[in-house]
Amino acid sequence: MKEADRSAGSLLRQGPESIQRQLAQDGLHLDLGLVRLRIRTSEASVARQLFEVYRHYGPLQDPSWCDLHVSLMRAQGIRRWLRPQVRFFADGAMNFDAFPADHGLPLLEWGVNWLIGRRMNDVLLLHAGTLERDGRALVMPALPGSGKSTLTAALSLRGWRLLSDEFGAFDPQAGAFRAVLKPVALKNESIGVIRSFEPGAELGPSFDKTRKGTVAHLAPSPSSVACVHEVARPGMLVLPRWQAGSATLFEPVPPTAAFTSLAFNAFNYAVLGAEGFQAVTALVRGMPAWRLVYSDLEDATSKLLGLWQQQAWRPWPPLRPQEPGLPAMAELGTSA
Repeated sequence: MKEADRSAGSLLRQGPESIQRQLAQDGLHLDLGLVRLRIRTSEASVARQLFEVYRHYGPLQDPSWCDLHVSLMRAQGIRRWLRPQVRFFADGAMNFDAFPADHGLPLLEWGVNWLIGRRMNDVLLLHAGTLERDGRALVMPALPGSGKSTLTAALSLRGWRLLSDEFGAFDPQAGAFRAVLKPVALKNESIGVIRSFEPGAELGPSFDKTRKGTVAHLAPSPSSVACVHEVARPGMLVLPRWQAGSATLFEPVPPTAAFTSLAFNAFNYAVLGAEGFQAVTALVRGMPAWRLVYSDLEDATSKLLGLWQQQAWRPWPPLRPQEPGLPAMAELGTSA
């Protein structure tokens, strides 16, 4: 699809006024890949914020059905006028404390992530930055503060296709990762780091004094949005950790440590039971795993690409998304 064709129906072409009308009426419908999202709000500031970070998304052609229905509503009573606040609702229920009225986007992003992590149990959901290159997925599970989002953002600005900053969504039936494509959430110093790394990065507004400090969001590229339904075969597992002043270091991770990292960083490993165990086992046996320590983002992205290009990928069976069971497991010799 040509760049001009991709932008023809995008929110960027429609503009914030059109988005505001949709939000206030039937809602703004977005295709994130794994899920379809419907957002409603009458807050004009939210429309402008959404325009900045979802600018390359196009409206759903058939918005008659969505997985998630959310809304942001102005708090009532004195809070409607004195230090105004907005509240997050999903299916009519309020799930979080109110945020300042001008902080609607971070409340929306965290709320939607929370819903995805709780509800989408037809796939194994890893807490991981996930990108695609050469039809394969680079999966980077990590705890907060590890530099995962910064590295994910940097790679997405250097030609890797963004699948998700938050979720590694592995579909066991297809033996592939699916996109959960949302803006990359950057915090505190990471915002300036990415601005310096790529001055042309499409960053939305910064929100200070959130529960995670200052937050800003990087808009996914037009090409990532256009390919939101293209899956990626398992490729390589990288456990990143930012360390001030460190050289860029890679060391292989044994399968037992890789298994522990994936299982620990999965939102729904226990919920899936045996299927979750089989899925993690297949990933560990089918993906080379590395630990990465870094401080220089340019050097880390360059050396990671070099390591990626040296890999000899293990074969996975043909995609059979309609067939029940775990087709990827048999060829790798795994069993429950």
